[in-house]
Amino acid sequence: MSIFRFPLMVWLGIGTLIISLGIRQSFGIFMMPISEHFTTGREFFSLTIALQNLLFGAFQPFVGMAADRFGAKRIISFGALAYALGLYLTSISDNASMLYVSLGMLVGLGLSSTSYVIVLGAISKVVPPQHTAKAFGLTTAAGSFGMFAVIPGAQSLLTHFDWQAAMQVFAIACFVMLGFSFFMKSNNPAATGGQTSIPEQTLKQALAQAFRHKGYWLIHLGFFVCGFHVMFIATHLPSYLADKGLPASSAAMALAYVGIFNIFGSYFWGLMGDNFSKRHVMSVLYIVRTIVIAGFVTLPITNSTAGIFGAAIGFCWLGTVPLTSGLVRQIFGARYMSTLYGLVFFTHQIGSFLGAWMGGRIYDYYGSYEPIWWSTVILAFLAALIHLPINDKPVNEPVTA
Repeated sequence: MSIFRFPLMVWLGIGTLIISLGIRQSFGIFMMPISEHFTTGREFFSLTIALQNLLFGAFQPFVGMAADRFGAKRIISFGALAYALGLYLTSISDNASMLYVSLGMLVGLGLSSTSYVIVLGAISKVVPPQHTAKAFGLTTAAGSFGMFAVIPGAQSLLTHFDWQAAMQVFAIACFVMLGFSFFMKSNNPAATGGQTSIPEQTLKQALAQAFRHKGYWLIHLGFFVCGFHVMFIATHLPSYLADKGLPASSAAMALAYVGIFNIFGSYFWGLMGDNFSKRHVMSVLYIVRTIVIAGFVTLPITNSTAGIFGAAIGFCWLGTVPLTSGLVRQIFGARYMSTLYGLVFFTHQIGSFLGAWMGGRIYDYYGSYEPIWWSTVILAFLAALIHLPINDKPVNEPVTA
């Protein structure tokens, strides 16, 4: 299937992810101005972002179940409003602790309702199974364009105005996601392509089946590592480069490179997942991450190495998303994918919580990011090994709808 023949839901999902994830990935450049405004250490902002990511994941199984039952349209509409409210309240807050509610809780809820679990779950129901990894890769890739587009814009807002104005602009942008949701049709709960995974299976049965599957838990462990990586880097890379004497523009450039190379990388890894074993492709991806991160912390930190690192890590940044979601779809089918992938994504966000929080904690304790950087190298190598023994055969024989 040509990408130009994908259903409208794919393109609406792409637009939603561009805004939702573009805003989310820009929060790292707000660490220093917000910390200085409230006269707190870096751990305060790190803990706020960590809480956001933990709740982002904690809400995922519930919004996933709601999406499987009521459709993605209502969930995305609700999430866009929660996202906008959280950003606006952050911009007018005069109390640092308020950010735990606004930037942490409300934005976390908004993210959970407008990002991958809901969008990919909806797409899995309208795209034939043999093309899901490619569709997921395209959606992830285009969603990553938001990182490339939004971060430089956020940096420009911070340069010409202040962080409060930037947050308010982001809040207004959330209403575009609300507009996209109006054009979404309710999901057909059955898989497409004339097949479905045992239509009489209940949610309780699907959960019990997944929990008994060893590979499902290995998928959880691998995605935990991904979450740890991406939120540590997205949250702390700007501060790490500033500590090395590089200007703020270098951090913005590096993160923008992460976004633009992730566009190509996500589609590439998704395409590989449709043509080769997804678990083997995932292992290769984590080996690449191991080499890239180890090389970055070993070489001297300059504008050039920061840019090269951004491009290299960007190429394998969210390539895990089409592969992980594709594995869940391949093994368990499309009927309850939002629920099952939502649980996996919760584990991802536990990793995100620890990556964002421990980065600040370790820095404040040791005065250096070096220990946490080498931890990410070890975790990447372990993740490469974790995916090898996964049994990726479908657990349900498809039947004609």
